[in-house]
Parts: sequence; C-alpha cells; structure tokens
Amino acid sequence: MSLYETGRVCVKTMGREAGSLCVVIEVKDEPFVVVTGPKHLSGVRRRSCNTGHLEPLETVISIAADADDESVEKAIEEAGLTEKFRTKIRLEM
Repeated sequence: MSLYETGRVCVKTMGREAGSLCVVIEVKDEPFVVVTGPKHLSGVRRRSCNTGHLEPLETVISIAADADDESVEKAIEEAGLTEKFRTKIRLEM
C-alpha cells in the first residue's frame, strides 16, 4: 500500500496551485499520480502531478479509480470537506 492511494487528500506545495487541496484519483508510474480539485471547487484542474509536489493528509475519501470530477465532488461533500477545499492553506517552509 502506497502513501499516495486513490482517494487520498493532499495539499499542492509547488506552482500556482500551491496551498490548494486536491484528491489523488489515479496512481501512475512512480513518482507520478493524477490529481483533481475539482477546478471549480479548489482551483486544481485534473492533471498528472509529481508526488514531490504534494503533501499527503490523513484524510482518504471513498472514490473509484479514475473517477470523474462530479463523483469526486460528491464524495467531498459527503465527507463534509467542501469548505476546506474552497480555502487555501498557508504553507510554512
């Protein structure tokens, strides 16, 4: 079992999306995963991301592998994390 599993909630640490929450939707070849925000919720669009640019959180939501943005958003709502996804996290380095 990997730290970056399907459904793991993470914080982006690099780039213009730094501080935004995202969800791992697919594990690709090491060290890449596919993440989504969804874009209208947290600003993170669906894309491949290096795991070095993510900080995993303890939260894991229940989604199917390669789920579409609507089902990811529904799972976020069911977990009660919608407001958390709408706010950016300030990263301390």
